Amino acid sequence: MPASPSTARAINDRLALRLLQHEGPLTAGQLKQLTGLSRPTVADLVERLTASGLITVVGESGEQRRGPNARLYGIVAERAHLAALDVRTEGVAVLVSDLLGQVLAEASVPIDGDTGTGPAVEQAVAAVERAVKEAGAERLHTVGIGAPGLIDPATGELRASIGLPVWHRRLVAALQERLPEARVTVENETNLAALAEQREGVARDRDTFVLLWLGHGTGAAVVLDGTLRRGASGGTGEIGFLPVPGTGALPSATDCEGGFHSLAGATAIAELAGRFGLAAPTEPDGPGAATLVREAVTAVTAVRDAPRERAGAGPGAAAAARFLDALADRVAVGVASAVALLDPGCVVLGGEVGQAGGAVLAERVEERIRRISPLPTEVRAGGLGGAAVLRGALLTARERAQDELFGPPVRP
Repeated sequence: MPASPSTARAINDRLALRLLQHEGPLTAGQLKQLTGLSRPTVADLVERLTASGLITVVGESGEQRRGPNARLYGIVAERAHLAALDVRTEGVAVLVSDLLGQVLAEASVPIDGDTGTGPAVEQAVAAVERAVKEAGAERLHTVGIGAPGLIDPATGELRASIGLPVWHRRLVAALQERLPEARVTVENETNLAALAEQREGVARDRDTFVLLWLGHGTGAAVVLDGTLRRGASGGTGEIGFLPVPGTGALPSATDCEGGFHSLAGATAIAELAGRFGLAAPTEPDGPGAATLVREAVTAVTAVRDAPRERAGAGPGAAAAARFLDALADRVAVGVASAVALLDPGCVVLGGEVGQAGGAVLAERVEERIRRISPLPTEVRAGGLGGAAVLRGALLTARERAQDELFGPPVRP
């Protein structure tokens, strides 16, 4: 059944806007070539989108011929401003962008564990307002938030979680109250990291993969056939609670100690490094553990790249290699579980630690998976590290804003 005229217009407008989003400013002639639409149809949609304030003339092409086709049309980036938040137990990072994702301002605020709920929320909201002011934005259209914990798939709200600060849940309500015109969305931080790696990172060629988050804690995100899977209660990927050998205990419904978290969380990594004589980090958090792993990788890589000096490398490089081997053994336990259940073909080691380990850690984990699993699995180091959550939150906010402004995808 052919599409109605209004549906056809909506499809054409959406197609043109997506092309302008991904390809940058285009002439009407280029839009005609890329869409396959007729010249009158392109002229109509350009006029329609210009009148709606979604696109405007941003310059001229390098063509010698002057006329309508030489004008370059681009999306009005200032039509909407977006904010992305990465909410951690120890603070909040914020960035503000325009509709095309160009970052205009950034802010961050540490929040001490002893800070009360009210003051913590106020500090976080103030950081957002400061970034908005610095960006020169009058208001926010959409706010995307990445936070640890479970997101209720029915309500989209952050569920209460033992061990996480109360201010995390209060922050969402406070932002909605202080920014009444903004659409506020919340997503699990690991899910956002996977989205960012799929769109902008090392998983761009993969429709199916698992991202294993290695930072302050552990988590996983599952993408199957291009779709992020959340599970019946939003708990897909709570791998920190996975019972594993080597911990001497079992996790409980309210505490992941004794689970995979006890093998591969930041505190566990710091303790493991100490067994091999490596200096402990100042703070046993994600960045601290990442520094440990990065220094070990540097020591091992220096020896590998200078084989003639291997004999004189000293005990430091040897200890670093043993530490990375032991860490790979632990990480492989979690990876093997995901592989056995999902057969994703690709596992990305994300988070600060995954990025710090780079190819050196990823290769070690992959070698172990080849020995313990019959399923072929590529292990890749994440390319975005701790920044992946903010990028994922921004991508989510931008997509929601564009769906509202451009109209959702329309099928005939």
